[in-house]
Amino acid sequence: MKAIVYERTGDASVLQVVERPVPEPGPGEVLVRLAVSGVNPTDWKARQAWPLPAGWQIPHQDGAGVVEAVGEGVDRTLIGERVWVWEAAWQRPWGTAAEYTLVPVRHAVPLGPASFDLGAALGIPFMTAHRCLTAGEYMPDKLHAGALSDHVVLVQGGAGAVGNAAIQLASWADACVITTVSSPEKAQLAAAAGADFVINYREQDVVEEVRKVAPDGVHTIVEVSAARNAAADVRMLRTGAAVCVYADDGGDEVTLPIRPLMGPNARWQFVLIYTAPKVAKAQAVTDIAAAVAQGAIRVGEDAGLPLHRYPLAEAAAAQQAVQDSVVGKVLVTTADE
Repeated sequence: MKAIVYERTGDASVLQVVERPVPEPGPGEVLVRLAVSGVNPTDWKARQAWPLPAGWQIPHQDGAGVVEAVGEGVDRTLIGERVWVWEAAWQRPWGTAAEYTLVPVRHAVPLGPASFDLGAALGIPFMTAHRCLTAGEYMPDKLHAGALSDHVVLVQGGAGAVGNAAIQLASWADACVITTVSSPEKAQLAAAAGADFVINYREQDVVEEVRKVAPDGVHTIVEVSAARNAAADVRMLRTGAAVCVYADDGGDEVTLPIRPLMGPNARWQFVLIYTAPKVAKAQAVTDIAAAVAQGAIRVGEDAGLPLHRYPLAEAAAAQQAVQDSVVGKVLVTTADE
């Protein structure tokens, strides 16, 4: 099989196209013939600094394809099933930037008739968004239609991949969704994703505009840039609200005022999906799969998430596009659908 492999950390030049034997699934594992691999920021960050547990690494956590074979203890009826794959390369060498990947069976989720493009876009962004929408003390543990019907959610940076996922999931759960963006073009994308109110933070006062919609404050904030937005976030929280921080865009330190956060019993929750509680990740997979089955999750420009496609041999360019903060979802085609 063709695969992208790196044997040392570094810049994109460490990524090489190689031929490797197709692996055999062990107990509890499935072999997935991939069609599409999804690229996330942690993929290029891992390439630069994360350890290589096997001395080599096929990158990328997310993907979609068809189950080709199963290991001992796995239901053989899964063979031929269309699936989406999540967290393939976390402390494992078998990422999705290849024609095949090997994952524990719980990491291959039935996709049904949905497109492989959608499947490859689900894992890290949607699971991160799910965690951000459920980690607050007064937020539900599960998402479904109506789960957030009495909640106001603020998504900082609604044109990014996680921001888009948070808007789509919160809208599906019937929240009132407010989001911030930096341009009219991004505002159109956030609206296409399903946001009820879109605020251009370069032209409008975010706190003032949010308070017009939610005079008592918001229930949760999905935060992409805590260092830049912390002072404003503090002013928009209702009692029991949470700020869920999933990235460090804009700085790696944040300063918080004590008394203004004590009064509302506010929570600041930091989110990295790889080390999130197993039960939270399992619930995220269940809820995301349900949303997909109901047609509530979409991908592409009409869903606020433009697609950027690269062939497998250009995986380095795909990772560089993500590192350069391209707007939309970067996908690597590993085989014909």
